[in-house]
Amino acid sequence: MSSPADFQNEIYLNGLGDVLPGLPTDLTRLERLARKRLSPGAHGYVAGSAGGGATARANRAAFDRWRIVPRMLRDVAVRDVAVEVLGASLPAPVLLGPVGVLSIVHPGGEPAVARAASALSVPMVLSSAASHTIEEVAEASGDGPRWFQLYWPKDPEIAASFLGRAKAAGYTALVVTLDTSILGWRPRDLDQAFLPFLRGIGVANYFSDPAFLKGIGGSLDADRAAAIMHWAANFGNPALTWDDLGFLREHWDGPIVLKGIQHADDARQAADAGMDGVIVSNHGGRQVDGAVASLDVLPDVVAAVGEQITVLFDSGIRSGSDMVKALALGARAVLIARPYVYGLGLAGEAGVQHVLRCLMAEFELTLALSGVVRPGDLTPDILRRADA
Repeated sequence: MSSPADFQNEIYLNGLGDVLPGLPTDLTRLERLARKRLSPGAHGYVAGSAGGGATARANRAAFDRWRIVPRMLRDVAVRDVAVEVLGASLPAPVLLGPVGVLSIVHPGGEPAVARAASALSVPMVLSSAASHTIEEVAEASGDGPRWFQLYWPKDPEIAASFLGRAKAAGYTALVVTLDTSILGWRPRDLDQAFLPFLRGIGVANYFSDPAFLKGIGGSLDADRAAAIMHWAANFGNPALTWDDLGFLREHWDGPIVLKGIQHADDARQAADAGMDGVIVSNHGGRQVDGAVASLDVLPDVVAAVGEQITVLFDSGIRSGSDMVKALALGARAVLIARPYVYGLGLAGEAGVQHVLRCLMAEFELTLALSGVVRPGDLTPDILRRADA
């Protein structure tokens, strides 16, 4: 039976025919290549962070503070890296995190990502701020697993409509991003004066939504600029509180995961509110400059709610060894974002598949070389603090 690690042998065998990988297998090299290929606005939108980038740097530094301690003479001949997350069977503990406006990096956009994810049975979390509609991406996914991410709009009718459309289109879990009720201060976007939504990019779900169209008189034809301003007025809702979570349960009957959790008390409130999971995330450093690294707070969140709800992790994953560290600290699975977006920008659907196959192969190999055969066996004992 094949496993993700077989990708390594495939690469070496292809090399016998002088066929080399089209993209680097070290995923940290993708950003440098993408900088050369993408427009300044597109690259800045993907790579940029809030303020001076301190939070994004902290995310990576947090991984460097942990070291894996491999154990020897443990039978690792047979491995199984599959996991179950919120009722879904995953071939490895990884999902494609929600990233909006993907058409700015490649014309294939979200459908290309959906096809790549589906081919490997990896769930794609579709951003509500997508370049293609909920229904178009679902069609591209085919029978593949798919989750939907909601930027909770101010107009409850739009929110309810989005959730109804996603459910009808076969999305099985809902991810609600809490940390972006307003946009953070992002100098790379500001210096380019580049916000795709104001150019009509990344608003496909809004412009195709009956509740949204109702708010502008029923059609985009009359005044497209007015439609964009209506989007701006409704994109986020900074007035939301924990008391509003009941609305989600009224309109979604599947698992609900809250994304953007950085404090154990917030995780407890999520559990108390009946949520099914949380994603420990600081939006890849894109919202609050100088914030705590997500990996640094992961153990606190796991200790607070890990027995009650599912804890997932996002922010800074760049390799299979990063995955091992996050899972050893208690995450059930991880989400990646920027690496697959760079893969998309560099090679379309094939680039996304390349990123996923590299990540999953390196994860399985790192797991085995550390003396572990399945993700559920990872514990903090396999790690040591580099600064201890």
